[in-house]
Amino acid sequence: MIQSLIYLIRNRISAKPFSYNWHKLWAKRLVNLFSLLGILGRTWILSRQGSKIGFLSVIGKKVELNGKASLLSMGRECVIGNHVHLALHDEIRLGNYVVINDKCILLTASHDTESPLWAQVHAPIIIEDFAWIATNSIILPGVKVGYAAVVGAGAVVTKDVPAYHVVGGNPAHIINRRSTKVFNYSPARFLAAYEAWIGLPGS
Repeated sequence: MIQSLIYLIRNRISAKPFSYNWHKLWAKRLVNLFSLLGILGRTWILSRQGSKIGFLSVIGKKVELNGKASLLSMGRECVIGNHVHLALHDEIRLGNYVVINDKCILLTASHDTESPLWAQVHAPIIIEDFAWIATNSIILPGVKVGYAAVVGAGAVVTKDVPAYHVVGGNPAHIINRRSTKVFNYSPARFLAAYEAWIGLPGS
C-alpha cells in the first residue's frame, strides 16, 4: 500500500501551478480520492491476512474470499474486478498484468462424485501473465490459463487454456488464437484512480 502510494506521488504528472491543466489534474484526483483509498485499503487488508499482492495491483469492491487469504498471490499491476468470488481452498496464483473482470468465480475445490462421503477434492488455479478472464466466467479446480490467453465472458473453464488462445462457451472450447505475441500494457493504469496521478499508459 505505502509503496504504491509513494510511487503515485513521486511519478505524478504535473502542470504549471494554478493553470487550467493543474486545476483539472487536482480535480480528477479529488474526485477519485475515495476510490484510490479503497483500492489501497483493500490490498493492505488482504496483505495483512497473508495474501501476496504485487505492486499497483487492484482488488475490486465486494470481492468474496472463501478460504485462506494466504493462498492468494498476485503479481504486479493486476486487476480483480468487483463482486469476484475466490474459493481459496487451494492456491490461486496470478502472474503479472492479469485481468479478472466483474462477477467471475474461481473455484479451487469441489466434491468427489464417486465418494460415498462426498469427499472434498481441491487443486490450484494458475493464471499467467497478461491473461484476461472476462465477465461472469467460471474457472474450475486445477485449471491453468496460459500467457496472454483470453477466457470469454460467461465461459466455464474445465481444462487448461494454452497460451495466446481464446476460449468460450460451456464447457469452454478454443474459438481463436491471438496473433500478437508480445504485450506490454498495464491494466491497472487504465483505472481512473491511478490515471489521475500517472496518466494513461504511453501518454
